[in-house]
Amino acid sequence: MPIPAWVYYAIGSAFFAGLTALFGKIGVSGINSNLATFLRTIVVLLFSGGIVWGTGAWQNPSKLPSKTLIFLVLSALATGASWLCYYRALQLGPASKVAPIDKLGVVFAMVLAFIFLGEKADLKTVGGGLLIVAGALVIALK
Repeated sequence: MPIPAWVYYAIGSAFFAGLTALFGKIGVSGINSNLATFLRTIVVLLFSGGIVWGTGAWQNPSKLPSKTLIFLVLSALATGASWLCYYRALQLGPASKVAPIDKLGVVFAMVLAFIFLGEKADLKTVGGGLLIVAGALVIALK
């Protein structure tokens, strides 16, 4: 059975998130964490803008459905809040403890998907989520 394409992207996301912790911890030393987040955001804007431009994927935002725009704005606000918290946490704590706690976002996403998207909360998924919580607690607690 072939592996679905989304799995490769998810693995890539996890790998780059790991690099984010490493590079972020080094980069945030000696500067304000909010400034670090701002500078990171500029780079993300330029990088993703280049991909959109290079692939010809640009669409006029005013022509997109309002529901799409509203939820993209909400997602962007949540991302910004997450990044601000993440960089401050990296500034104050060890990356090896901050990153696993940050990954509890996976569990929050699962619970929210069960509640708001009607995704199935089967035993395997819930058990995996609980293992993520347990792992984060084991790593984070002294």
